[in-house]
Amino acid sequence: MRTYALLAVLAVSQVTAPAAFGAEGLAKVFDDQVSTVEREVLGLAQKMPADKYDFAPTSPGTFTGVRTYALQVRHIATYIYRIAASVSGEKALVEIGPTDNGPDTLKTKDQIIDYFKGALAFAHKAMGTLNEKNMFDQVPSPFGRGTMTRIAAAAFLGQHSYDHYGQMVVYSRMNGVIPGGGAPRAGKGKEK
Repeated sequence: MRTYALLAVLAVSQVTAPAAFGAEGLAKVFDDQVSTVEREVLGLAQKMPADKYDFAPTSPGTFTGVRTYALQVRHIATYIYRIAASVSGEKALVEIGPTDNGPDTLKTKDQIIDYFKGALAFAHKAMGTLNEKNMFDQVPSPFGRGTMTRIAAAAFLGQHSYDHYGQMVVYSRMNGVIPGGGAPRAGKGKEK
């Protein structure tokens, strides 16, 4: 696991600033990763119209049992909370529910976006606790079983978020919403 964690740090550091490992460098590398998730994943969640949050593809057999758009966003946020709790050693200040899709009380786009923003704020704070002295400490796995190194948990935040972001992109494009800076197609994908 130490090898994986070290490779993750090296890979992320090559993408960010080469001189990132100063007094606060390790924390900054992973905080920058949270900022990217905030910009791209939260940005796309905000672009999808509220009336499309219950959308899930329905092609027979191919998409049976997939999460709705709302559940994709809730799932990402829930794991951001779990990962941040593992990295920081602190419990989330909100109830994240017993499942990996977050609380069932989150129904509207606004509620889900607020939950996601809270997860990101918690993650920014958590990444600030990461340093060269504690990066290989064993912490509870955000997946509920065993332990992993603090840095491996931190590295998983981006990987997991972008796995589900890919699914969000498909759902969004199926509804005329273009990820990133692109404008929605005429008549589709307008903000609420």
